[in-house]
Amino acid sequence: MKKIFLLIIVLLFSSPVLSQEVLETPIKEKGNFLKNLYQDFLKYGTVYGAGDISNSIESKEPSYFIRTNQDGSLYSIPDVVDNTPDYPFDYRIGIGIRKLARFDYERKPKNFYDGTEEQLAFSSPSSAFKGLEYQLHWENERWRGENFQNHRLFIKHTGKYHIVKAESREVDKINLEYVSGEVRARLPIGKKFSISAGAIYRTHERAYGYNPIEIWLNETETYIDQNGNPFEGSKNPWYTLGFEYGYTDHFTTYTDINTQNTTQDWIWKDENGEIVAYSDLEFRENVFTDLMNRYNQERWEELEDFAEIAPIIGFDFYHYKRDFWFHGYANYILPFHTYIQGNKDFSYLQRESWGKGGHNNLLADQQWDDYSAGVNMGWRINKNLGVFIEGEYSKMWDSKLFQSTVGLNYTFK
Repeated sequence: MKKIFLLIIVLLFSSPVLSQEVLETPIKEKGNFLKNLYQDFLKYGTVYGAGDISNSIESKEPSYFIRTNQDGSLYSIPDVVDNTPDYPFDYRIGIGIRKLARFDYERKPKNFYDGTEEQLAFSSPSSAFKGLEYQLHWENERWRGENFQNHRLFIKHTGKYHIVKAESREVDKINLEYVSGEVRARLPIGKKFSISAGAIYRTHERAYGYNPIEIWLNETETYIDQNGNPFEGSKNPWYTLGFEYGYTDHFTTYTDINTQNTTQDWIWKDENGEIVAYSDLEFRENVFTDLMNRYNQERWEELEDFAEIAPIIGFDFYHYKRDFWFHGYANYILPFHTYIQGNKDFSYLQRESWGKGGHNNLLADQQWDDYSAGVNMGWRINKNLGVFIEGEYSKMWDSKLFQSTVGLNYTFK
């Protein structure tokens, strides 16, 4: 959080009016400072508190299971138990303050703000006006019986020749959390087009491209066969992961009482001595998958968050008339990423360096491209007919996000 507030403070004082006051007047009068704070930060801003409540998801059909009657045995009439999930109501409550300009074609989505609005100020390089914009939003949410904490702290200053932006966002429900900051030089070309270039700082908690269990299973070791010849074999046979978590296997011979045929396999028991599988295959299909996920989660939690910087370029084209508008924009993060925090061996640069034998340097430091692009177009063909197209596509590390809307409106008059 210290980094977040530092970014916010830096951007607040990047406002030309505030910075000018600091440079020209080392000792300010309290009244002037509050006046400038109001003019640059609070004027046209909106403080809000809002929430919503709704019923949660309900199952289409009830589900049941049976339990042994307390007064009977395994073969007595069992108790039938209703196992249908019953979730408490969903809710969301949030508070915040915002000052975001809308492009001419954007409309206020509701009669009031509640912090869930999506505007192009977040993703478009330039803004609808030159100056300071921000949204500071915190909320608590309950969804399907689970509680989540979310926030979005966004601040941006756009000038004729610069763009400065910082954002911290957490969407707990989908495990999304990051911090980013950008500083760009901006070059307007005419009244409708602009290009920008600079640097971007980003953090990510998730170790993209790093699969610990795959690495563990692919580690090899040199063995000697009966003839004294060396050979490469698995260092960690898959079933030994069970031993790491307290499971034990016991060689057992089974005899079919009807045919007298015998089969041999391994019975698996947990740390409490309870049988969990009657064969290696059953253990692999029913228990091993959970152990793989548990192992991965533990290894991921050992890593600190990652932070990297890279050059970024972008453009905006904006044309607006009442009957036709077009807004296109794009951001491209060049493949020159440098990690400044986190273990580089487990960073996204090393995603192709893991394979049989564990980590190797054959494909180390593999750079990558990240980008986003969007378009918003509307055309009122005549008094009755109109069409519109909206869409955005983003690619960040292993994640690809896209949304689009195409529509046609006809109004009878």
